[in-house]
Amino acid sequence: MNYELSTIDIHPESVHKYSVIWLHGLGADGSDFKGIVPELHLTAEPNIHFIFPNAPIQSVTINGGMQMRAWYDILEMSLERKVDIGGIYQSAKLVELLIHKEMDKGILSEHILLAGFSQGGVVALHTGLGFQHKLAGIVALSTYFPTFEQLKPELSAANNASPIFMGHGILDSVVAIELGKTAFNALRDLGYNVEWHDYLMEHSVCIEEIGHISAFINRIFN
Repeated sequence: MNYELSTIDIHPESVHKYSVIWLHGLGADGSDFKGIVPELHLTAEPNIHFIFPNAPIQSVTINGGMQMRAWYDILEMSLERKVDIGGIYQSAKLVELLIHKEMDKGILSEHILLAGFSQGGVVALHTGLGFQHKLAGIVALSTYFPTFEQLKPELSAANNASPIFMGHGILDSVVAIELGKTAFNALRDLGYNVEWHDYLMEHSVCIEEIGHISAFINRIFN
């Protein structure tokens, strides 16, 4: 995948100070979370460039090889969710290009936040924790961390203290909450500044969670 990701953008109305790169889930596209922006009621919204990348189109094994937007292939729908580790690394490299594009505009890396839902959350965690420049933080929703062991030797000291928000639905039948909690515990045990929230919902986002995400980002982009 030697190309740049196409994106859907919401450009800042005022001076560009911050950037949010938000990654969608399997089978969706960059428009999936565009509508969440006004619901977040962010103080710094006029100064934020929101970037919603479209994942590459590829075959997904668990969906009978159907072609769809996916950050990586899912090989089997077990609790452990056997996935294409190499695909996660490839997608992380593409997201890194987006981060560097913002940095090339003069945006400080510590003013760039990564967010992702489900598959997008996997790539947000993988990219953010391995990135060699300090980021503002990571929002990881209804997700898990299948590359945790592979990434351990590559974890970046620059993001040891970067805040991480993890939210998950108690009734999630797509990504079991146990997988999300396992990722949270692993990060917490390594000393990461990670917070956990769970909600009475399925594989989705709810109003209560949006309020918590808003508070999290408002603390960072003050």
